[in-house]
Amino acid sequence: MTTTSPLQSDDDTTETTLVRSDAGTPAPSTRSAERVVECLKAYGVQWVFGVPGAKIDPVYDALIDDGPEVIVVRHEQNAAFMAAAVGRLSGQPGVVLVTSGPGTSNLATGLLTATTEGDPVVALCGAVPRADRLKRTHQTMDAVGMLSAVTKSAGEVSVADNVPEAIANAFREATQEPKGAAAVVLPYDVLTDSTTVSMTHPHWVPQLGAAPSKSVQRAAALLKDAQFPVILAGARSGSDQAVAALHRLLGVAGLPVVETFQAAGVISHELEEHYLGRVGLFRNQPGDILLHKADVILTVGYDFVEYEPSKWNKDHLRVIIHLDELSADLDDYYRPTLELRGDVAETLDALARQINGLSMPVAAAAEVAEQRARLAHADQPTGRRDESEGVHPADLTLMMRELLPDDTTVLCDVGSHYIYMARHFRTYHPRTLLFSNGQQTLGVALPWAIAATLVRPGTPVVSVSGDGGFLYSAMELETAVRLGSTFTHIIFNDGTYDMVAFQQMGKYGRTSGVQLGDYDAVAYAESFGAHGHRVTHLDDFAGILAQALAEPGPSIIDVHVDYRNNRDDLMADLESDVLQ
Repeated sequence: MTTTSPLQSDDDTTETTLVRSDAGTPAPSTRSAERVVECLKAYGVQWVFGVPGAKIDPVYDALIDDGPEVIVVRHEQNAAFMAAAVGRLSGQPGVVLVTSGPGTSNLATGLLTATTEGDPVVALCGAVPRADRLKRTHQTMDAVGMLSAVTKSAGEVSVADNVPEAIANAFREATQEPKGAAAVVLPYDVLTDSTTVSMTHPHWVPQLGAAPSKSVQRAAALLKDAQFPVILAGARSGSDQAVAALHRLLGVAGLPVVETFQAAGVISHELEEHYLGRVGLFRNQPGDILLHKADVILTVGYDFVEYEPSKWNKDHLRVIIHLDELSADLDDYYRPTLELRGDVAETLDALARQINGLSMPVAAAAEVAEQRARLAHADQPTGRRDESEGVHPADLTLMMRELLPDDTTVLCDVGSHYIYMARHFRTYHPRTLLFSNGQQTLGVALPWAIAATLVRPGTPVVSVSGDGGFLYSAMELETAVRLGSTFTHIIFNDGTYDMVAFQQMGKYGRTSGVQLGDYDAVAYAESFGAHGHRVTHLDDFAGILAQALAEPGPSIIDVHVDYRNNRDDLMADLESDVLQ
């Protein structure tokens, strides 16, 4: 089936059918559960993730005969993570299908993460029959009230005729910036009712054009007059169209680019001279120095949740040009001088035509070169280290970067390893290095990896977590084995919640509640039919990684890491001597 991308207007190519028949006569009456499947097909959905149950089983029954592939998982939260990864990797909403009560409430963390981080998801949730809606009965709850707190929109369908339009609007809401999760609650008796209302074609939100030409010209003048212009690329700069336009702009203008964690990969090999690292969390990176010294900052698709403005504009001195499909959220530290509101790619192309030939002033260019050298130095292996307490995490990260091909999709969980990955793991294509940098949600990496094997079959997929985050979703190894998903999951194992621990040490000089018990990750993996490997020395890692990448199915590599120096390595304070 051919569908129209949500990034394109379909006004001239498709139309929505929400009628009883093309001829105006009543179409055959069909159970609305079948209409749900019909809508999913219309929107090009390939997979539905979830756990079945009595209040949603009419849709599961309908999916036996037609529609997307059903992927049954071990926990609804992980279904939401997988759907969100489909949304982030493909741009099309991932779909979850769950039952009432805890089946719905278990989605909360996954939907919150998707909504915070701009991943399009449509959640279809079963509910008790309408007659039981206000009774204290089995699995009754205010599903809309709960879902409204973690999604962009949530609504309960009260009649079968409204099912197609509710689902169509959920797809539109999920893909309209800021993208996120949209939920539709479907009572059991509505799903079993019949309706003649049909949805057979998608109707995506139309695409915006470029920002107004006068605003683009003013932005160009600000950049031309700047003594130290810098681009801060954010999450919404990562679509294929936006990245291509950013590359075209950098091809004609010598501007440095600082990535947020969510924008990882927007700078290609060919344009690497423009790359000045990533910023997020602690204000101590080369990119932070550039943002501090900048007099004009062009933010592209930037969201506060990625790295709050108070970190990089704490003295309120920068002229900010806000380029995004969304108008700016105002903040004491983020008051744009100019807003370029429009399609990101088209606006970047319009701006590129205005600043063709722009180069950095001599003093600024020298500072950029100095920080590029500093960035390169930080990315060099340090040589032999004492491994009596484990492998140093920076050395492990740099070896992964050296060994993995550029087309690898890397999915990163949250923990100390995530900071090392963000700082040292270079990637050259958009959406090939994924982080949860809005909610910093534990347990996302392994479910994301399963989804990545579906969206990008035949390409390498590697997920990374700590030993704590791994067990948040490790039960999905059974799902991965059942699906035949081939990926490698690397555990940075130190037996603690170390990202919490080293920050506690900085605040209080001691830790609380961070020590974890040991477990045999290799035996655990093998119990599901996955492959398991253990690494205690860096010299052994390359061979084991090569073996894991060549194995069919999921492989786990448990690496004993030494986090003893994390506070000094990750939280080194530059403000006293550099960021003044």
